[in-house]
Amino acid sequence: MDEDSQSVANALASKEAVKTSKSSKDEERERKRREKRKKRLLKEAEKADKKGVCYLSRIPPRMDPLKLRQLLSPCGEIQRIYLAPEDPSAQMRRKQSGGFRGQGFSEGWVEFADKRIAKRVANMLNGEQIGGKKRSQFYFDIWNMKYLSKFKWDDLTEEIARKNAIREQKLQMELSAAKKERDFYLSKVERSRALKEIEKRMKKKQRVQDGQETDSDLPVEQEKPKMIRQFPQKQSLAETAERRKLSKDVLAEVFNANNDKE
Repeated sequence: MDEDSQSVANALASKEAVKTSKSSKDEERERKRREKRKKRLLKEAEKADKKGVCYLSRIPPRMDPLKLRQLLSPCGEIQRIYLAPEDPSAQMRRKQSGGFRGQGFSEGWVEFADKRIAKRVANMLNGEQIGGKKRSQFYFDIWNMKYLSKFKWDDLTEEIARKNAIREQKLQMELSAAKKERDFYLSKVERSRALKEIEKRMKKKQRVQDGQETDSDLPVEQEKPKMIRQFPQKQSLAETAERRKLSKDVLAEVFNANNDKE
């Protein structure tokens, strides 16, 4: 028994040691994974600190992100570009007046890999003619560019998300107000219909009491007079027999009177 208990204790101890070694390995692996993630985040933060963002207050007509990248790429390495779409009402007015029917943009942001290059590009191009080839449709347009100091791309995404949330909230409020207005209108319609039905039943009841009820549902002034048809009626058998008896008695008296005269 002592030997069996000793072997069982050794087996349990070995299992515990295996579990402990596995848990220690898992903890070490998780610690290394956290360290790698931390280093990657620090590198991304350092890269973000080196990047710079330029703001364009006006986007020329027919300009899109691809063409803007082609124009600014010679000045420096560009990371990201975002152009804000113009207001739908302004786009509709432009289309109705016969202008450009494509997508227009009201403002934009350009992220450069180096903030020193972004600042230099903004100072150099702001207020200058876009230029390029003379047959280009942007040749006579003017750059409206400004370097945003201490501004990061995450700030832009947060601002866009905030604007989208505000727009969604306004839309939900408008939909709720429209739904309330619709429900109020439908309730008034149902109430008016019920009142008309009640008034109609009251008028019909009044006509029944006055003996003027008709089969039609027309108003009183449009109701047609009630027509009573006359049908020929046959005489009863008793009345016919009585008349025959009277006619026989009259004939007998007439014949008896003639015989007396002779």
